[in-house]
Amino acid sequence: MDVEPELLHQRVAVVTGAAGAIGLEICGMLLKAGMQVVLTARSQARAEEAVTALAGQDDQRIIARALEVTDAEAVVAFARGVEQTHGRIDVLINNAGVPPRGHGLSDMSDDELDLAMRTHFLGPLHLIRAVLPLMRAQGYGRIVNVSSSLGQLSQMGARWPAYRLSKAALNALTAVVAAEVAGSDILVNAVCPGWCRTPLGGPEAPRSAAQGAADIVWAAMLPDGGPSGHFFRDRQIQPW
Repeated sequence: MDVEPELLHQRVAVVTGAAGAIGLEICGMLLKAGMQVVLTARSQARAEEAVTALAGQDDQRIIARALEVTDAEAVVAFARGVEQTHGRIDVLINNAGVPPRGHGLSDMSDDELDLAMRTHFLGPLHLIRAVLPLMRAQGYGRIVNVSSSLGQLSQMGARWPAYRLSKAALNALTAVVAAEVAGSDILVNAVCPGWCRTPLGGPEAPRSAAQGAADIVWAAMLPDGGPSGHFFRDRQIQPW
């Protein structure tokens, strides 16, 4: 992560689902590293509350934006807006998520599966398609898809089916996009932050939200020539 400070100050990072827990920690770390940060939440009010809690009113390097990742048209409009205000998007962290439900496949509703797929797969897909032209034009990009070991085919299980299926689709998307941009300085990876103490993970989780965020930020700041097309946990490559 050895990057010239003046270069970091020019870089713009977009973080989805960033109003609390891991997302908020990610924004704070990117801000501390020197980047400009676009913190997004489902409502403008929630995003603005998060920015105020994180950086106060005076730090102009972080802005709040509403973004409903399940709305494809809203995603396109959002990306155009960031391009107009900042002129570039260097880092995209697809962190927005919905919690898993612990029942089996036969109890999964169509609505549950639809929401999980639109949040964990289609939302990141639309965002990646919207930002890739900018990254290609500037010759630089880092895309991090926040995934989960529950989406690994190598250890697939029976519970939380909607969550598992949608995260597996996100992992596949990671590999497809990485292959498409191979040979460029656009690096695309998935990261499992582990079981963290968040509203989703609960108080018994062994890792803090900051620990989970640190691994995601590490992937967002990989140096030129760094790894791409991989699934990481604890900064180690894991089987898909």
